[in-house]
Amino acid sequence: MIKQILGRLPRKPSKSSENREFGGSSAPPLSSSNLRGSEIVGNHRLVFDSAPLSGPNSTSGLGYSHGSKPAQDVNHKLNGNSVTAPYEALPGFKDVPSSEKQNLCLRKLNLCCAVFDFADMTKNSKEKDIKRQTLLELVDYVSSPNGKLSETVMQEAVKMVSVNLFRSLTPQPRENKVLQAFDLEEDEPLMDPAWPHLQIVYEFLLRFVASPETDAKLAKRYIDHSFVLKLLDLFDSEDPREREYLKTILHRIYGKFMVHRPFIRKAINNIFFHFIFETEKHNGIAELLEVLGSIINGFALPLKEEHKLFLVRALIPLHKPKCLPMYHQQLSYCVTQFVEKDCKLADSVIRGLLKYWPITNSSKEVMFLSELEEILEATQPAEFQRCMVPLFHQIARCLSSSHFQVAERALYLWNNDHIENLIRQNRRVILPIIFPALEKNGHNHWNQVVQSLTLNVRKIFSDIDPELFNECLNKFNEDEQKLEEIKMKHEATWKRLEEIAVSKAANGEAFLVPHNLASRIMSTYGA
Repeated sequence: MIKQILGRLPRKPSKSSENREFGGSSAPPLSSSNLRGSEIVGNHRLVFDSAPLSGPNSTSGLGYSHGSKPAQDVNHKLNGNSVTAPYEALPGFKDVPSSEKQNLCLRKLNLCCAVFDFADMTKNSKEKDIKRQTLLELVDYVSSPNGKLSETVMQEAVKMVSVNLFRSLTPQPRENKVLQAFDLEEDEPLMDPAWPHLQIVYEFLLRFVASPETDAKLAKRYIDHSFVLKLLDLFDSEDPREREYLKTILHRIYGKFMVHRPFIRKAINNIFFHFIFETEKHNGIAELLEVLGSIINGFALPLKEEHKLFLVRALIPLHKPKCLPMYHQQLSYCVTQFVEKDCKLADSVIRGLLKYWPITNSSKEVMFLSELEEILEATQPAEFQRCMVPLFHQIARCLSSSHFQVAERALYLWNNDHIENLIRQNRRVILPIIFPALEKNGHNHWNQVVQSLTLNVRKIFSDIDPELFNECLNKFNEDEQKLEEIKMKHEATWKRLEEIAVSKAANGEAFLVPHNLASRIMSTYGA
């Protein structure tokens, strides 16, 4: 009789069960040895089927049920295993006393660890609405001054964020997916169907990191290197809205967790290396560079050697990939920041640009010229003199380009007062290099705008130093005359060869080129 009465009494929940409901980390792993038939966890009953366990801590086949209701199809994470449970809204923070708010926060964080399939918008619609509302409540809670967040809350907050955000990214299928800027601008970006929930999770993470109630010394145990690496992996998302949030959050993490700063810079460096030298495919280079632009702006002077190496080994080689137009604006800002902070870097940067200067891509050439103008604007005369010879050989080639935008952009350099002053001071070196291109453009270029701009530049030189201008003009005319003479010799030589060949062929004789004639031909062609 006594046994029957005791058998009807409800069993007392174990401490490990309570820890699991409120997000505790001390719960022992579930196994077949310590759970039989069914046990109570919080307000739910765990039901086990007879499926075999895949490992010592595995609980596959585990499901939540409530009374006689069938278990609903909700993927919920508990100790890394999949469970099914009725998904019910918890009371609001306003409905509980202040002393219970952190416990309620833990329960809500645990509730939001459920991951739903958003490919089918009609599936679990009620549960999705409950989760969305719970996430919004958590955002409000972490934004409000409720006192310092406990370490347990921080741990469970990072766990909830990790469960929801860290996932494998599915690339959008594209035929012949080559990252050319004009191709990507025409393609619609992939919009994640789960974004309505992901956005709130990102907003929660942003408020959590930025909150003064989050103690950085405690939070860094959970927002650790592994967390940062997984966050950086998400920058390859094709959804631009996600990348925008990631950019802001990464910047806040960099600002709040000083201990992680070197690691974050190194991790971004590695992403760039992988992109430049292996794949040339990544969706988040522009956003990462935007974060770096702000970081570089805060570098203390004098610059550390580590930062200079980052410029030379990562930022300058980023000019190489074909998809440069996707991120060139942000890259140009980062490079210019370095030159503005340390003018001695101008020589290395300009020579780096010349190393990766495009040969057949005119649109990239225009970008390089625009960036070059910004760099030259921050360049001092001493640094300019170190690189001006190779630099203006390249500018001369741009002036001679048949693509009018390239020639036009090169001529616009003279509209910049600082650059024009640098050229004026070093005109005796620069003018002889570019004069042939100016002279040919002024007479022969097919584009009228290029011709007009060329004449303006010629006039600048002729006004500031008529003597030098005339010297260059005379030398140009002499060189042109020599070229004409060489051309005439070529034609005369070939004509003589043709005549000899015709006469020999008429007599049916083999034609043997005389040694002295062959020597003259070789010397004429510079062989």
